Amino acid sequence: MNNIELSTIYLPMLDELYKQESKTAIFEGDETTVKKGQNGEIKIAKLDMDGLGDFSRNSGYTKGSTTFVWETIKYDKERSQDLRIDRLDNDEALGLPFAKLAGEFIRTKVVPETDAARIAKLCGTEGITVKTETLIDGASVVSALRTATNNLDENEVPGENRILLITPTYKGAIDDLDTTKSKKVLEKFSTIIEVPQSRMISAITLNDGTANYGFKKAEGGKDVNFIVVEKSAFVCALEQFIKYFDPDSDQNGDSHVFKYRNNNLYGHCYENKLAGIYASISEV
Repeated sequence: MNNIELSTIYLPMLDELYKQESKTAIFEGDETTVKKGQNGEIKIAKLDMDGLGDFSRNSGYTKGSTTFVWETIKYDKERSQDLRIDRLDNDEALGLPFAKLAGEFIRTKVVPETDAARIAKLCGTEGITVKTETLIDGASVVSALRTATNNLDENEVPGENRILLITPTYKGAIDDLDTTKSKKVLEKFSTIIEVPQSRMISAITLNDGTANYGFKKAEGGKDVNFIVVEKSAFVCALEQFIKYFDPDSDQNGDSHVFKYRNNNLYGHCYENKLAGIYASISEV
């Protein structure tokens, strides 16, 4: 089996692992909302229409318009890494040590960074609702969530696909209350996803790999308590590419080489649906 065949086998496995581990994969668009473009571009489906007008007995219906267009936007970032395991540290070509390396890389490096970048993109979008507040216990979290759902209700945001991203600490604080009030507020969300605080940050910096790797909280970045997103208000996309070379093909050593690259749209918020995004961000 050659290197190209091995890469072809492994990419679907890594894609599946990514989807299992990612907390934000739920927002990724399908073929009806996202199309791959060229030259680092991606096409996003946008739908809009006019409202009602008066019906006339003489001229009939008002002549409004409906627009459906594919808006072309740029991916946010291309990221990559070159991982290696020495031939003697891996008993078989693409055996357990190398497979574990690839899987751990996706789970511990790619997924947390991608989640954090998407959450930061959401929080940094102009026009969404942002509430800066300190939540001290379960009751305050319930109260903050009620304020969020009231905001969406008053702005006529559909209730069927509201997704709540919340830290495990705050979700646990709500669960510990075990009251009618706490249960009722959670019923307002179609999906509840617990996201580690390390990924719930309002602004991050992506290290370029020259001195440091991965990501970190940006200057001025704050912890995010929770985010509510109506699913149709936000879309993101990820393309992953891998190459594998066995030690005999390694021109710079004698290692199994795993080259990873992704092209990431961390997120696009639809201008006519910004009311469907509400972020609660810590004051400190």
